[in-house]
Amino acid sequence: MKRTIITTADGSSTIHLDTWNEHYHSKHGAIREAYHVFVDQGLTVIKKNSVSILEIGFGTGLNALITLLEAKARGIEIDYTGVEKFPVVSAELDQLNYISELKAEEFREFFLQMHAVPWEVETQITPYFKLCKQQKSFKDIKDIEAYDLVYFDAFGARVQPELWTEEIFRTMFKAMKDDGILVTYAAKGSVRRAMQAVGFQVERLPGPPGKREMLRAIKKVATITKGAI
Repeated sequence: MKRTIITTADGSSTIHLDTWNEHYHSKHGAIREAYHVFVDQGLTVIKKNSVSILEIGFGTGLNALITLLEAKARGIEIDYTGVEKFPVVSAELDQLNYISELKAEEFREFFLQMHAVPWEVETQITPYFKLCKQQKSFKDIKDIEAYDLVYFDAFGARVQPELWTEEIFRTMFKAMKDDGILVTYAAKGSVRRAMQAVGFQVERLPGPPGKREMLRAIKKVATITKGAI
């Protein structure tokens, strides 16, 4: 499938899949979307000094990069797992301008290391950021109660509806700790209903530029009421 590097509205780059007419990030601003959806509505809400994160769609590594930056700024430790079936190639990576747009030159080597480290190997990128990339289908995730936070950043339901089903969200639910949070840019009613069907409490939130709403789902394990057998 042909992939083209484009510049989004906030000046940051993303990858466009020509055949699907689909983008890795919002054309209204890749960095703005990433911060709004995954940091502001996700990471910021987790009140822990050590946070385990599962990213569904490691892609260009933008979400991992901004999370590393936030970990340094907030003085927290991140254990980050990124799942990606079709990794970006070095020629594409060379064209991504996230370091310059984020004014994060001191973190360039860390960003390159994220892409260079072997798959399936847990790697300490910095003293506060650990990364394990897994090259596999999202359906093959088998983790149980492992994550505080899920960045659900799969391609949209328009082109890959199979990634937004009850089956997938049941896998996410199982992989998350109690009180864990899942955030996604998506806001379709069918996605919200699929989340609710597997047990998530779901709320609509203001979306990033170009989108009216987004979704945040919380895993709340049902408790046994007093006196129940």
